[in-house]
Amino acid sequence: MVGGNEWINGYLEAIIDTGTANVTEQPAGPSVGFNPTKYFVEEVVSGVDETDLHRTWIKVVATRNSRERTSRLENICWRIWHLTRKKKQLEWEDSQRLATRRYERELGRKDATEDMSEDLSENERPDSIMGELIQTETPRKRFQRNFSNLEVWSDDNKGKKLYIILISLHGLVRGENMELGRDSDTGGQIKYVVELARALAMMPGVYRVDLFTRQISSPEIDWSYGEPTEMLTSGSEYNDGNEVGESSGAYIVRIPFGPRDKYLHKELLWPHIQEFVDGALAHVLNMSRVLGEQIGEGRPVWPYVIHGHYADAGDSAALLSGALSVPMVLTGHSLGRNKLEQLLKQGRQSKEDINSTYKIMRRIEAEELSLDAAELVITSTKQEIEEQWGLYDGFDVKLEKVLRARARRGVNCHGRYMPRMAVIPPGMDFSNVVQEEVPDTDGELSALIGGEGSSPRAVPPIWSELMRFFTNPHKPIILALSRPDPKKNLTTLLKAFGECRPLRELANLTLIMGNRDDIDEMSSGNASVLTTVLKLIDKYDLYGHVAYPKHHRQSDVPDIYRLAARTKGVFINPALVEPFGLTLIEASAHGLPMVATKNGGPVDIHQALNNGLLVDPHDQQAIADALLKLVSEKNLWHECRKNGWRNIHLFSWPEHCRTYLTRVAACRMRHPQWQTDTPMDDFEAEEYLGDSLRDVQDMSLRLSVDGDKTSLNGSLEDGGSELEKMASAQGKSEPQDQVKQILSKIRKPPSEQQNSEGGTKHSENVGNKYPMLRRRRRLIVIAVDCYNSEGDPDSKMLPIVQEIIKAGRMDSQTARFSGFALSTAMPLSDTVEFLKFGQVQITEFDALVCGSGSEVYYPGTSTEDGRLSPDPDYASHIDYRWGCEGLKKTIWKLMNTREGRLDSPELPSSPIEEDEKSNNAHCVSYLIKDRNKARRVDDMRQKLRMRGLRCHLMYCRNSTRMQAIPLLASRSQALRYLFVRWGLNVANMYVILGETGDTDYEELISGTHKTLIVKGVVQNGSEELLRTTGSYVKDDIVPGGSPLVAYTSCEAKAEEISNVLKEISKAGV
Repeated sequence: MVGGNEWINGYLEAIIDTGTANVTEQPAGPSVGFNPTKYFVEEVVSGVDETDLHRTWIKVVATRNSRERTSRLENICWRIWHLTRKKKQLEWEDSQRLATRRYERELGRKDATEDMSEDLSENERPDSIMGELIQTETPRKRFQRNFSNLEVWSDDNKGKKLYIILISLHGLVRGENMELGRDSDTGGQIKYVVELARALAMMPGVYRVDLFTRQISSPEIDWSYGEPTEMLTSGSEYNDGNEVGESSGAYIVRIPFGPRDKYLHKELLWPHIQEFVDGALAHVLNMSRVLGEQIGEGRPVWPYVIHGHYADAGDSAALLSGALSVPMVLTGHSLGRNKLEQLLKQGRQSKEDINSTYKIMRRIEAEELSLDAAELVITSTKQEIEEQWGLYDGFDVKLEKVLRARARRGVNCHGRYMPRMAVIPPGMDFSNVVQEEVPDTDGELSALIGGEGSSPRAVPPIWSELMRFFTNPHKPIILALSRPDPKKNLTTLLKAFGECRPLRELANLTLIMGNRDDIDEMSSGNASVLTTVLKLIDKYDLYGHVAYPKHHRQSDVPDIYRLAARTKGVFINPALVEPFGLTLIEASAHGLPMVATKNGGPVDIHQALNNGLLVDPHDQQAIADALLKLVSEKNLWHECRKNGWRNIHLFSWPEHCRTYLTRVAACRMRHPQWQTDTPMDDFEAEEYLGDSLRDVQDMSLRLSVDGDKTSLNGSLEDGGSELEKMASAQGKSEPQDQVKQILSKIRKPPSEQQNSEGGTKHSENVGNKYPMLRRRRRLIVIAVDCYNSEGDPDSKMLPIVQEIIKAGRMDSQTARFSGFALSTAMPLSDTVEFLKFGQVQITEFDALVCGSGSEVYYPGTSTEDGRLSPDPDYASHIDYRWGCEGLKKTIWKLMNTREGRLDSPELPSSPIEEDEKSNNAHCVSYLIKDRNKARRVDDMRQKLRMRGLRCHLMYCRNSTRMQAIPLLASRSQALRYLFVRWGLNVANMYVILGETGDTDYEELISGTHKTLIVKGVVQNGSEELLRTTGSYVKDDIVPGGSPLVAYTSCEAKAEEISNVLKEISKAGV
């Protein structure tokens, strides 16, 4: 930037070495007039922007007035000095942050291993385990050994008929004519997931693959993105040779969430994630039933695995897999912590600005949540595991080795867990790649590139476009294909080419840098790179030696590779860091040797293919030497070409899918264990009867039988049990007699069926074998967190519960099929006591969600001893990764020592006390004695993750309790469980909240359910203990202006609540 002006750097160093204190620490005192130093610091330096320094320098050197030029040069020095100081400050802050993180990581690892060491023998102590693993087990040996123990996926699995779900939410996803590069969200990930879905559907044993994405119906984009489904492939044949199944194959399934008529960039999708999860859950349940009828012998076919791609899809997959109790797989593609570190090092934006622009903290938390839930994390390279995932709280390479060693020995890990990482390079479709021999004579090459006598139609148009740049098109082509991004390091490549005369004489350089119309209309970073490229071409006089076309199509890329290979050229990727390097594989498939950066994925590719050279991307001379070596040594060129072809199958889609399915099969397989057919049999009979009654109603008109339509509809729910008996006896009487019997039952007055008073519960909810939830079409969920300073129900809580129940019964049309649920942080005993105090019958409620979602009860179900028992299916459902004892010990230690240090003395008085009354098998509860010493949820969760513990942590009951429950448990996830278990769609639930609540309050607002917020009831919640400063904000979780959220006035009564429920019921229809 200031090359050739060393005096500025010398001046700068002198200022930094001798004048720093004088500038930054001006002594206090009276003003002495104009101070140039103070002026430059306060007025000039504060407005510095690194991007315009070069532009200012050009103006300065063009200034003729020496005094003005000197003044401007001094300004530049001050600006550079400020930037240098800022950079040094950022480097210091970065080193401090890394040191703190290393300390916390070591502390967490030590804490975890010491807690687990009680179960180990002397040979299995943590130090010996870690030492053994570190000394004797390299990453490659570990990978080979573990993989060799797995049963490789083969044609023997044809009979499995698996259902696989992939999720990729952002960008524009379709199977044909993909608009790659349209924006930053529609890139290589889109192509990857579409091709993965197609390839998996063709594998033996895979019946159906669904790729979930967002449905968008906007005039800004093509109509195809609004289609609910799109077939990618019809799938493979069955093992027995029959035709493909009715629903087999790969499909894009578009789920509507967020604004229906707007295309949103990924940073704006976060508040709508839960809405997607609910919509996807509805599709999965429907598809599971459909597949069950086709291939499951009537039993639902649950997904084999749910695979999230990128942070937003990972967050979604964690919730969806938790609701369905099926394994989850994650592919990060690019990671938030890594991006945050890079942006901070650039020094152009503060952390607050970065978070505001990229929602980076919400993205990082989504990736942490994904690690909590994932069975398997798929990466492209080892570097991604060690240098990128290693930055996360939820993954520690060393602790993962310890836990894996314990698992192999069958030793208890006390609920600690680290996801498995597997390196599986992305696949490629080589079906259209033709391995051509290179022509040896000039005549063949001339014909190939459009020489005299060649056939014009035999030459792809892109070849002619490139050839027009070259004075001698017969020379080998050095090909670079990437965006004009500073990280891609194209300027260093151009300098290496321009300053190496032998290389310029032997070869041409082709730079494919995306598509452009006007450089001024490009982003500042890309425009800067292109401008520099053009200036370097001019500086080294490379006209006739370098091609840099403005446009190319995606379909032209294979032809570009072919041309470079036919000229015996080389492909180069000089990026500073390359996460994977898909273009290296594409080039190798077309017979091009490679020169690539030694930082990142190319190392693994080179190890597999051995078809080129690796270089330091910062070493200009090394780049030139490597290129010259491959271009000049023809034997080496041919050897690299053959090596690439020999091993390229390792990166094919069949190989990728075979490895993928092998790894997934090694995961802990799980799926819903309850029998869905038994409890639904009698309900299905009622459903059938309901349809029959509608036919009867029509028939009655033809038979001129008197019957009131209203009373008919009104008795479907309330007279169900007797109607079932009548329906079972229908086969013993004539059709007209059946009609008369049913209609006579219907004509009975309502008083004989039920008590008309709103405060009395229907008798149907007493003593049934199965919950009444399965009959409900609407569920009103009361989740008002209204507590006093002691954590007991506030005086306002009981009246609002009574008003809500009354409101739900006001509309006779909806009351017949509506039920109530109470969702609370209180244990069952406190909940029952609360309801008894208000003389509210517990049987008013079809379900009680207690302990912040750790238990679910059904008051209407009958038990042998007459006491309420928690749903055992829900208990087994949430038991996944629940480490109760490990959590108790760790939480107590973290809350009672300073910063959780093992060697620090305990605090004078413990800020917490175990709440035995609120504890249950899946809830660890503590009383908060000193709120000022209570740690924030995200701080506690970070430290627990570093120790390998996964849970749902929250503060509740007006910040008087802290509760830890299983990862899969929460009040919002309990609603999804009721959907999966009893078929009551979340979209038909109405969740009633206060204006604030427990720390899980935000989770209860989002989703496809309707939310009613009652004002003036809840004065104090626990939300101030949720997040630390600098974390994501509420707007990243809760959508603003959602039509699914409504409000009442302060302390609303039943009539107003009923009216608002009617209005909100129309939303989303």
